[in-house]
Amino acid sequence: MRDTLILLPGWGLGSAPLEPLRDELVEQAPFLDVLIEPLPALADTQDWFTDLEARIAEGGWLAGWSLGGMLASEFTLRRPQGVHGLITLASNPCFVARAGWQTAMARSVFTDFFEACSLDADQTLRRFTLLVAQGARDSRTLARQLQVTLPEIEPEVVIAGLELLARLDTRAALQAFSGPQLHLFGAHDALVPAAAAQALRDELPNAQVEVLEHASHGLPLERPDEVATRIREFIYAGRDG
Repeated sequence: MRDTLILLPGWGLGSAPLEPLRDELVEQAPFLDVLIEPLPALADTQDWFTDLEARIAEGGWLAGWSLGGMLASEFTLRRPQGVHGLITLASNPCFVARAGWQTAMARSVFTDFFEACSLDADQTLRRFTLLVAQGARDSRTLARQLQVTLPEIEPEVVIAGLELLARLDTRAALQAFSGPQLHLFGAHDALVPAAAAQALRDELPNAQVEVLEHASHGLPLERPDEVATRIREFIYAGRDG
């Protein structure tokens, strides 16, 4: 019987940055069906999970990059028995710092970014690609890869994603989920502090939490082979893959 893995993209960059990871997974794990589900193109954040629930079949593995990882984590609350396991990539339980979780982006920094995006979403997304690539071994090439595949997204949808990034706190969902969990972080991530990995280990002692050295926030695109290997080993641990 084939396994299914659903990949959810990050904020504002579309599905293209996850395609190299999907291709690598298909090559490394031929018995794994890997699907990229786009994030909802909705301006009302209240409808995002309803939209995802309608598109994601039960009984598979669920993974997400950055905002996609936060959405995947929260999604497990809707289907606690319908998700085999959870994988997050460069995804912080809280993207914006708050009481009880300081290993995140300062609220003042996020507020400035939010205001800039409200004024000019397209230009802000281009600047965002530079932040995603910052810390990579070849940040210029990575930023160019992200920029040439930038999708056209309605500004109100872009803002809705930012609102979710600011609001979501997935700690309760992660603690409630009884299935296996793998959380991968980049050591040089400019958007999610690497210290969040240790904070997450403290919160979830039974979860598998790893930090990839010399990796940026764009680690699924930057290091698809390594990320795919860790995902494959995680899904097929103790089984013939």
